Amino acid sequence: MDLFFLKDALCRATQKKRALVVFGVIFLVGMILGICFVKTPAFYEFHLNQCDRFLTRVCFSERSVFLIFLERLAGCFLLLLLTLAGGVHIAAIAVPTVVLIYRSYTFGGQIAVLFGVYGVSGALVALILYIPIHLLIDALLLLAASLSVCRARCFKFSKRELCELLLDLLAFLLLIAAVCLLEIILLLAIFHPLGNIF
Repeated sequence: MDLFFLKDALCRATQKKRALVVFGVIFLVGMILGICFVKTPAFYEFHLNQCDRFLTRVCFSERSVFLIFLERLAGCFLLLLLTLAGGVHIAAIAVPTVVLIYRSYTFGGQIAVLFGVYGVSGALVALILYIPIHLLIDALLLLAASLSVCRARCFKFSKRELCELLLDLLAFLLLIAAVCLLEIILLLAIFHPLGNIF
């Protein structure tokens, strides 16, 4: 199978250096705000529930890792779809920005909870699994957001541009699937027995 479209999508995504820097700063600010506001009552409960859900449904679960893989992939696919859909019009470019703000804010808050509430076990989960996987997916979403910026100013609903959009979606979906597969391998190596594959 010719994966030229994958290389093409990544090359175009990295061309908009200014967009990458802006989205990177947005992500960093969102993460810092997530860490800073984690102690406020409304947000603390949200982050605590998210961490508890991650630990019980992903890390220390008796569920099939294949099912976990499909759930994680579906959730990331929705975020990717929203991010790339932001490139169909200049006004829609706010959508990828909101996705990145949400991801970075929850990332910061959940890191603070994993380290602060769950102690050593939470820190190990964060360092071995949560932080690397989250950052890899966020990097791919950031690149997809950069593609949306490139596309938003001149997008026309022509056959060629729609095909390019679908190929970009497929390219980033394959990359996200690879990251989700890495997460499953880490789960099987560290947290789950091999019998939990199916």
